[in-house]
Amino acid sequence: MTSTPDLQTPSLPHAWAETPTNFQDAAWLEPQAERLAFADPEFLLRRETRGIRFQLEMLKPDLAQTEAHIDQTVVVFGSARFLDMASAQAQLLSAELSGHASAIVKAQTLVRNAQHYENARRFASLVARSSASLPDDEKLYICTGGGPGIMEAANRGAQEAGAPSVALNIALPHEQHPNPYVTPHLSFKFHYFALRKMHFMMRAKALVAFPGGFGTLDELFEVMTLVQTRKARPVPILLFGTDYWKRLINMDVLVEEGTVTPQDLQLFRYVDTPEDAWQAIGDFYQLSPNTSETL
Repeated sequence: MTSTPDLQTPSLPHAWAETPTNFQDAAWLEPQAERLAFADPEFLLRRETRGIRFQLEMLKPDLAQTEAHIDQTVVVFGSARFLDMASAQAQLLSAELSGHASAIVKAQTLVRNAQHYENARRFASLVARSSASLPDDEKLYICTGGGPGIMEAANRGAQEAGAPSVALNIALPHEQHPNPYVTPHLSFKFHYFALRKMHFMMRAKALVAFPGGFGTLDELFEVMTLVQTRKARPVPILLFGTDYWKRLINMDVLVEEGTVTPQDLQLFRYVDTPEDAWQAIGDFYQLSPNTSETL
């Protein structure tokens, strides 16, 4: 018995619907020459098809975010090694009970840095709650690298405020799994760092860099370079934690040595509270007055 024609049914079926159902069956995968090109993993992973993989890695997250109406994001960078305060304090207690001096020092550092986790969590929650009252064309969504530490904190804050958030994860030799607070249908895994960083910028309306290591510095200076060279439009670039950033990088040396202009130092600003960070973003875009109701 044939089904009744449906006007909404595409005349040409999707290619994947036409692939054999036993796609994972090794018997079907042989001989290799007969495999459909787009369903041939070995072919797609060849060096010669790298350009195709670039295109796919660019397209897949873009289409998914467009379909979810995620048009504007606040990107949060920071260390993957920071813990939430409760976990850090538990580790300190355990270290103190062990009596090992080195373990105690390490745990004390974790407790000190847990404030950054909690600030990222509060900031993301503030962005989510404030954006809920904004018109649709002004709504902002949290976007992170999807891993642990500061990334987890920001995704967690958004989730606790009832908002979706984006995660742009990266496949690493030591696997980095998505943190448990990401929105599942907005969690994407990348192979190429370059494509991942481009996706950070594609929808970014602000970038907040919490204390972090090499990865955070890489992402931060990528953004600053793009804005400085006018490859990207100016956006708020916020360095969260004045003491950390000024101890880590003496930006004034760049001006003194003539490697940047004094105006280049205006590309970013330091902030120390979630409220100050959100206020800087709101001031930059002159967001609707009703945002203040949720601050």
